[in-house]
Amino acid sequence: MRKKHSRISILLALALLICFCGGNETVFAGKDKSKTLLKQADKCRDGLFSSAKQRKYRHRWMRCIQKYDMISTRYPKSEAAPWALFKEADLYKRLYRYSGLSKDLEKSIELFRKVAEEYPDHRLADDAQYRVGEIFYYQKKDLPQSYIEFLKVDIKFPKGDMRSRARARLEKLSAFLGKKEEARLAKKNSRDPSKPVYVKDIRHWSTQNYTRVVVDMADRITYRHHLLRRDPALKKPGRLYLDLINARVSKEIDSSIPIKGELLQRVRAGQYRRDRVRVVLDINSIGSYKIFHLYDPFRIVVDVRKGETPNGKNGKKEPRLALKKRHVRKGIRKSKVPDTNVSLARQLGLNVKRIVIDPGHGGKDPGCYRGKIREKDIVLSLARRLARKVKKEIGCEVYLTRNRDVFLPLERRTAIANMKKADLFISLHVNAHRNRRVRGIETYFLNMATDKNAVMLAARENATSEKSISDLQKILNDLMLNTKIHESSRLAHHVEKGLVSDLNGRFRRVKNLGVKQAPFYVLIGAQMPAILVETGFLTNAVERKRLVTKTYQEEVAQGICDGIKGYIKSIDQAYQGG
Repeated sequence: MRKKHSRISILLALALLICFCGGNETVFAGKDKSKTLLKQADKCRDGLFSSAKQRKYRHRWMRCIQKYDMISTRYPKSEAAPWALFKEADLYKRLYRYSGLSKDLEKSIELFRKVAEEYPDHRLADDAQYRVGEIFYYQKKDLPQSYIEFLKVDIKFPKGDMRSRARARLEKLSAFLGKKEEARLAKKNSRDPSKPVYVKDIRHWSTQNYTRVVVDMADRITYRHHLLRRDPALKKPGRLYLDLINARVSKEIDSSIPIKGELLQRVRAGQYRRDRVRVVLDINSIGSYKIFHLYDPFRIVVDVRKGETPNGKNGKKEPRLALKKRHVRKGIRKSKVPDTNVSLARQLGLNVKRIVIDPGHGGKDPGCYRGKIREKDIVLSLARRLARKVKKEIGCEVYLTRNRDVFLPLERRTAIANMKKADLFISLHVNAHRNRRVRGIETYFLNMATDKNAVMLAARENATSEKSISDLQKILNDLMLNTKIHESSRLAHHVEKGLVSDLNGRFRRVKNLGVKQAPFYVLIGAQMPAILVETGFLTNAVERKRLVTKTYQEEVAQGICDGIKGYIKSIDQAYQGG
């Protein structure tokens, strides 16, 4: 019996040893399995490409495609996965030449996008995004969308090897689309191009550290700008000037406008030549400047900023997250119940001291409307409610860009936020859609629009044509890359989460449309995290009824307030290394 038991024990031990070793072999083999499968898929693809006969049959293509698909599905975290996705996308693109089926082209775009979005640090990411641009250019013949896709290469992959090629594409597309746009506008306006465009007005807003100058034009023009350094020998200050081509100075505006502040002395406008107006900004001391233009009406915006050092004197500004000072503590801080008499902002070290809330539209611009229900009235009421909640629950200073029914141009809204030195900028809006069944809440931050609906919404809020997307290149390149996109994205996610959570507690069928990106002019030039909140669809019967009620507006305000609190807490955790 003992011998029998001993044999059984030995056999069991051997079996376990075999299983263990076999299991390890399986684990180790699994590490290289994806590479092996990739080689097999490559072999299938090479065979397909080498045979004209095989390329005529769809099932031959699908056989290779499925081999690549199996790799990305089974081993999504492997090194082989992005390669498999990229090659699968390429096969669908090549298959389209034979099949002519739009579904093959759409699948190719989908897979290339997946590489760019899910593997952004991989060497193939910028190549994949570039391929999407090529598909829209060559196969779909959609030049505006092709422009957007190539611009994403430039913005999202600044260190990628495809950036130079994407920029070359952008230059050609910009010139072509610009000519098409000029032709369209010329036909629309029927204006004689030989007639000069008048300068209608020069406006400015100024503080100690920031000045915005806006040159209002009667129509679209081309312009150039140049910076002249200070010339002590001739006792001339530094000058920043704009040359407005084929322009005239209107008699209604002052030729010289003094500006109070440390940055600029004055703005002068004069007829430099018969066909050219020169607008000169006499400089005291500036750190940086940005120039861009807006539409309807056409105007040129100049932002001038003071240079700052970590100590706040003439140099590079230190990131906001580095500004908070903390005393060195010994030992572990004990958890305490917060003092309810002290505001949240005070408890968290006043990371966010000042918030500017922007009720969209106003005055002659009603926004979207249905009968007597107007967007401008809803968002003003909502902004007032939100301001009260933020002051009470967070303890921040709050400013509204408008507190009554007045028109404010887009460029003045961000100028107000910059002049107030706001830590956050929140623009409130109500949505609209041609399909009355569309509903939901969505929050935007400044970036390239990622879908057609976002482009259309941006076009509506910008009061400009969707086809003018080609004109955004300079704006986006010069301004967007210097905007706090990452912080704006985090703020947008916190606010969207707070909104949906609060509204779901009181209302049925609240749809979360998520956080999105779009090139809103109202967010461009903001020096702080900035978001735009679409609080519902006026074109949807259910949401229209809700938007005008006190209950819904209170819940929306509470949701945004909760989102801001969540964002502030996340900053405090970042300070503490949490």
